[in-house]
Amino acid sequence: MTPSRALVLGILALTTALSPCGGEDDIKAQHVGSYGIEVYHSYGPNGQYTFEFDGDEEFYVDLDKKETIWRIPEFGQLTSFDPQGGLQEIAIAKHNLDTMIKESNSTPATNEVPEVTVFPKSPVLLGQPNTLICSVDNIFPPVINITWLRNSKSVTEGVYETSFLSNSDHSFHKMAYLTFIPSDDDVYDCKVEHWGLEEPMLKHWEPEVPAPMSELTETVVCALGLSVGIVGIVVGTVFIIQGLRSGGPSRHPGPL
Repeated sequence: MTPSRALVLGILALTTALSPCGGEDDIKAQHVGSYGIEVYHSYGPNGQYTFEFDGDEEFYVDLDKKETIWRIPEFGQLTSFDPQGGLQEIAIAKHNLDTMIKESNSTPATNEVPEVTVFPKSPVLLGQPNTLICSVDNIFPPVINITWLRNSKSVTEGVYETSFLSNSDHSFHKMAYLTFIPSDDDVYDCKVEHWGLEEPMLKHWEPEVPAPMSELTETVVCALGLSVGIVGIVVGTVFIIQGLRSGGPSRHPGPL
């Protein structure tokens, strides 16, 4: 993938740190809320307007449908956000980006190499529904393709991914999810395409199923168990005999 124009990070608006109640000045903040994450790039072109808290997405504005989409629908019952505010901020970001491109003579952005990790949401039990998570970090510029493969074939059902989430160094991270039923016949790959990669990256995952014991191993284990059992019986018998002897009548008669 080669960008047709320079791709530049948009505007990171307002970051508010919420310190613990009653804490002292030297206590570090436990929670960080980032309000109004704006990203607009010339490739596409398209953009993103997101609210975050502790690095998790609260909601984003669907720029095409002009709707506020809550990460957890119940949040939308407690409060509201006018999507027009997000649309206006994105329009400002686009204007500023066009100005920056002209002033920089369309200097391309530096492409970083993303970091990819795949792991299950909960401990894996064969036949029990679970979720695979593909965590992609150190993304810059914020243009990326993440797809799931099962047995080297593309999977489109049961998939979901977050918007771009901001890092403190102004790079981004993104989470992709795949609901699945673990089976010892299936293997999975998270495929990541980004300008920082010379070729697509495949991060492999498959369930760890204990290998069955061979007949020789089973025989050895049974023999060891039998041997331990026999030794235990012999030692126990010796202790019982010694106990009976020591508890018998004394060989020396007492005084008359």
